[in-house]
Amino acid sequence: MIAYLKKVISVSTVVVFILLMAFSCVPKEEVVFKGVKNISIEPGKENEPILKADALFYNPNKVKMKLKEIYVDVMVNGKPSAHVRQQLKVSIPAESDFSVPVAAQLSLKELGLLDTIVNLLGGKKYQLQYTGYVRIAVHGVTIKVPFTYQEELRLRL
Repeated sequence: MIAYLKKVISVSTVVVFILLMAFSCVPKEEVVFKGVKNISIEPGKENEPILKADALFYNPNKVKMKLKEIYVDVMVNGKPSAHVRQQLKVSIPAESDFSVPVAAQLSLKELGLLDTIVNLLGGKKYQLQYTGYVRIAVHGVTIKVPFTYQEELRLRL
């Protein structure tokens, strides 16, 4: 009976130790999505323009990380317009800002092709909403960090 208890206690100790090690690898704070800059629209395939930009983030943690994936849905005036799905291997320095270049093909069907082209030529203001997540690895442990960001922007071709 005593040998059995010693075995159970030692197994329990090992499990607790492994759990402590795993959770100590998780960052204390989430990576922060700060916005988008250098937005440009370029001609694309099948008369669908390509939205290119730099997604801005901040790593508030004292450990460096790796950005594995970025997944973003772009809404223009409340209508789905683009999806960004990129697999990455970007090193994220500790306690610093960083940017990731992203590109997405805009779907003008939802917005109305003719109206959108006229508005883009005229420089109309659009309400853009970015919703998604980034997948980050810290010491081999992968975590998903969701974000939502909204801004008003004047877009021109």
